[in-house]
Amino acid sequence: MSHQALQTLGEFIIEKQDDFKYSTGELSRLISSIRIATKVVNREVNKAGIADIIGKVGTENIQGEEQQKLDVLANDIFIAALSQREVVCGIASEESDDFIEIKCTENAHLSKYVVLIDPLDGSSNIDVNVSVGTIFSIYRRVTPPGSPVELRDFLQKGVNQVAAGYVVYGSSTMIVYTTGNGVNGFTLDPSIGTYYLSHQNIKFPTFGKIYSINEGNYIKFPQGVKDYIKYCQEEEGDRPYTSRYIGSLVSDFHRNMLKGGIYIYPSTSQSPNGKLRLLYECNPMAFLAEQAGGKCSDGFKRIMEIEPTELHQRVPFFCGSAAMVTKAEEFMAKAVDHK
Repeated sequence: MSHQALQTLGEFIIEKQDDFKYSTGELSRLISSIRIATKVVNREVNKAGIADIIGKVGTENIQGEEQQKLDVLANDIFIAALSQREVVCGIASEESDDFIEIKCTENAHLSKYVVLIDPLDGSSNIDVNVSVGTIFSIYRRVTPPGSPVELRDFLQKGVNQVAAGYVVYGSSTMIVYTTGNGVNGFTLDPSIGTYYLSHQNIKFPTFGKIYSINEGNYIKFPQGVKDYIKYCQEEEGDRPYTSRYIGSLVSDFHRNMLKGGIYIYPSTSQSPNGKLRLLYECNPMAFLAEQAGGKCSDGFKRIMEIEPTELHQRVPFFCGSAAMVTKAEEFMAKAVDHK
């Protein structure tokens, strides 16, 4: 990679600071803190094969899923990076039962922002060397600065996000984020530990030829999803589409955003609300998708308009190229009409 004409993530953050409605430099510092934490997590992910951080801790998180050792480590790294720099008043993590209150000074909660984070998405893939990622979502608090952070600061609709992004720890490590002015991607040069702007103003292709869904659960899917899968498999026009499912949301989303496609994690007979979390996974990915010209819904309505009622709320998730999501929604609506 030639660095002569490339912009670093640090330079990009400073240059774009004026885009922020309430520009005090605080949001820039917050994104910089996330950048630093991702480098530490990246180092740990890349040595996972030789260090004793693969496998399960033996505890379960609030969703009843076994926590991976690296999950817990990534969680600790992000919480430390965000709490030590006095850039947030609260953090909610998929790995923690409740939100964490951060005091800036002895008794003050002066920061204006809260962060919701999935520290290591797809971590069950780590010991077979499949890409994993981090997803983050940033909001301005709704309670007054200086007061303790409250649950309502986190239970905000996705439309209120001021920034969101993800990191994919893959064959190359990338951070992709938006502050509401398009989506940009930065690739880490591991030899010097610097992120460089590599994917400027990313756009979802309107149409794609990839559908990403765990077809092993086909029998448990709603009728509308079954009908859409059949449509994807038909030999007609530009179909059949290609099925690609990594099982790591960050990786599947990243590929589909660059190449065109749809990702679906629907409700099932066992999980009537689906599996993905509204606040840690769906809202940030929806913000990114819409900023890149894509579309995101629960099969019927826009993800970012859903009013959250709890921290670990789950929702069905249809996300990707706009025309493909619209077509899937048509099948969902038709199946409901025929009931």
